[in-house]
Amino acid sequence: MWFLTKVTRYRMHGLSLAAYASLFCLLGTLTIIGGCPSTCVCAGTDAVCNDQSTASLRLIIAQLPQGICILQLSRNNLSALEPGIFSSVSSLQSLDLSSNNFSVLHTRAFSNLSRLERLDLSSNPLLELPADLFSELGKLTELVLSDTGLHALSTDLFQSLTQLQRLDLSLNRLTSLPRGLLGGLQELTWLSLAANRLRNVQRAEFEALSELQSLLLVGNPWECNCSLVEFKHWLEWMLYRGGQVDALECSLPKGLWGRDIRTVPAEMFSHCVRDSFPPCSRGPDGQEPGGDGVPDCVRQRYRAVSVRRAAATVVVAGVVCGIVCVMMVAAATYGCIYASLAAKYQREKNGKVHKRPPDGSEEKDLEQEEKRELLPVIARETEVIPYVEVVLSREVCV
Repeated sequence: MWFLTKVTRYRMHGLSLAAYASLFCLLGTLTIIGGCPSTCVCAGTDAVCNDQSTASLRLIIAQLPQGICILQLSRNNLSALEPGIFSSVSSLQSLDLSSNNFSVLHTRAFSNLSRLERLDLSSNPLLELPADLFSELGKLTELVLSDTGLHALSTDLFQSLTQLQRLDLSLNRLTSLPRGLLGGLQELTWLSLAANRLRNVQRAEFEALSELQSLLLVGNPWECNCSLVEFKHWLEWMLYRGGQVDALECSLPKGLWGRDIRTVPAEMFSHCVRDSFPPCSRGPDGQEPGGDGVPDCVRQRYRAVSVRRAAATVVVAGVVCGIVCVMMVAAATYGCIYASLAAKYQREKNGKVHKRPPDGSEEKDLEQEEKRELLPVIARETEVIPYVEVVLSREVCV
């Protein structure tokens, strides 16, 4: 009632809506400051409760205002989180629990935090993480799990984090990435796997990360052998589309120690094509096709993309070239026959002594005689004697 009375009074003095909005913000800030625990420092919607190793976490959370958005609980020597402990501060958008003493977290430790966007669990001695630990954090965009000592991760750990954009798994003891671990992170743009114990990874685990722009891989004992060739190709593709990769330095074999695998020529892995044939290479008789021992599916896979997609062009070009060649041969044959006949006719004509006839009748008879002598010769050359005889008979009749 007091507030409505004040608003009515301000309206009578002609205050704008902006003044009312400012008044609401001021009242909200006063409410948050007034509800800040004595062991914390509050400013607006932020609460910093670091370095309070003797304070009770439940007591701190109980005294926090409901409108709090950012909460820092770093370096408090916390060792456990009770299920649903953050239910009273469901408005949280950022939660920092780094540098505590968590070794095991309950599955429902982060329940009722559906608005949470950033979670920092770094520098905790975590032994393992439950598969459903982040199942209620669908709006999480950043997750920090660095320096936690994790040596294995559950396949379904990140499946519910469909909006995650940044994931930090550095400074752990991971020796491998389970199949499907990163499959649901289509929005991921930044990923750090630095300073783990990874020797090789599968390309298929990263192909789903279509939005990935930055990848950190330094500090792992990578074995630059055939098992890493496909991942090398994927790194080259990521760089081609504008992504960034720090370094993938080889530890084995000794000849490649310290070298970035991206600088190693592809020819050094050419033997890997023969050593790792896929199952598709087997024919009906169980034998691998190809006289050189390389299956057709492998051969096609390692051909250049421009060659693999040019089959139609090759066929069309072959047909056109064939037609042109046939036309050229036909034209050349016709020209040769015509030239031969013309030359022979000229020779025979030059070999005869022609006398000018006294009158036109004898000249006509002479021309008829020359035609009779010449036509059998042409017929023999072109093998059309029956046709010539018909023409000759018509000429004689005329």
